[in-house]
Amino acid sequence: MSGITAYGAYVPYHRLDRATIGAALGIPAGRGTRAVASFDEDTTTMGVEAARAALRSAAVSPRSLYFATADPAYLDKTNATAIHAALALDPSVLAVDMGGSVRSGFGALRAAMDSAIPAMAVLSDLRTGLAGSGDETNGGDGAAAFVFGGDAPAIAEVVGQASTTSEFLDRWRVPGDAFSRVWEERFGEHTYVQTTLDAWHDALKTAGVTAEVIDHTVVVGVHPRAARVVARSLGVRPESLADDLSGTIGNAGTAQAGLALAAVLDRAEPDQLIALVLLADGASVLILRATRALASSRANPTVAEQLATGSSGISYETFLTWRGMLRREPPRRPEAEVPAAPPSFRHEGWKFAFEASRCEECGHRSLPPSRVCAHCEAVDRMQPERLADVVATVATFTVDRLTFTPSPPLVAAVVDFDGGGRFRCEVTDVDPDHIGIGARVAMTFRRISTGANGVHNYFWKARPVRSANEGGTA
Repeated sequence: MSGITAYGAYVPYHRLDRATIGAALGIPAGRGTRAVASFDEDTTTMGVEAARAALRSAAVSPRSLYFATADPAYLDKTNATAIHAALALDPSVLAVDMGGSVRSGFGALRAAMDSAIPAMAVLSDLRTGLAGSGDETNGGDGAAAFVFGGDAPAIAEVVGQASTTSEFLDRWRVPGDAFSRVWEERFGEHTYVQTTLDAWHDALKTAGVTAEVIDHTVVVGVHPRAARVVARSLGVRPESLADDLSGTIGNAGTAQAGLALAAVLDRAEPDQLIALVLLADGASVLILRATRALASSRANPTVAEQLATGSSGISYETFLTWRGMLRREPPRRPEAEVPAAPPSFRHEGWKFAFEASRCEECGHRSLPPSRVCAHCEAVDRMQPERLADVVATVATFTVDRLTFTPSPPLVAAVVDFDGGGRFRCEVTDVDPDHIGIGARVAMTFRRISTGANGVHNYFWKARPVRSANEGGTA
């Protein structure tokens, strides 16, 4: 078993206050907030953002990529290939989906952990439910990514693991359904507790430790009530129980274990023991030991930094609209042109990896990439240059209140990249009253539109840089 060499997490900018749901429906909806993916985000785009964060501190590039989600953007077609393309990974890198269930997230971790070559596991999910349901109020959206193996020193060594598998009907969703169904809570609680304790004791045995010496214990799962009972039954010190992030992000399903683990790695000290416990169709336990390399390889940005810079200003009506549960009048104009497969394939470097070109003769940078330099007119003297992780400055902008957008008004800007290159793009996750000339922005991978034939158009937008540890590198 290899160790974690790099990690990253992505929490969407928007939050929905649970009190807002309660006020709209006249029901008790609990306290805190849930993370909400924007209208231009899905599990693929969130997975890209988490993977980019992990690769900022990764010393080696992964040679395989495992993508897990219970809400894939495509069926039949592999979603991991879009993440692969957005990261500009080598074509020889295997990219596969491990989807359909919450437990697939732990499966991706195990596959990357057991790999003989450097591997990345990307966990992403977008959770919702019927209006007023527990899944709606307690769900959450987000993603996390972990790199295992390679020559780089591990920041967290795997010292023990165990799993139990049990076939029982606790939560399910048949293909084509938008919402999950849940069996009576007491049944799930009764079933999960013993199967989790069995895996827990086996993991402690393989690690050669006792519960009392665990420094950080993360207990997550699709059954919150059972998870709480299990947490009290593990025999760990109460102060070691880590926040499962349900009060701020919500239960992010497939991604919840990854997000909670990332939050612990953000603050763990060398030689501390971390236990990750997942309740889903049985139980899975992973025990890690933090190393001295962790202090210099924290995620950028951390989970706490992303939580601190989020916005809880969206309304319940906006949330329902973004989720497709509240159907509003579409724009009174022709639909956007659906991207065609051949040109998308030919321009993969630009469309997915956001590669510009730089002239070898004069150094001028061109966006989009071009064969001919617009400055010195040299022909076929251009070298590709990836700009996805280069920050930019707003040169000018406009707030368009006429153009249709699911999140009006639309903010468009012309941005100048550090090192050269000017680009016109949409700015997302932005308050139109808090953007100005000179503002710093970073690029983010988003879903521009989805055509009537179900084809998703992915490309890049800009978003404000909100902290010193956000937005890539210059």
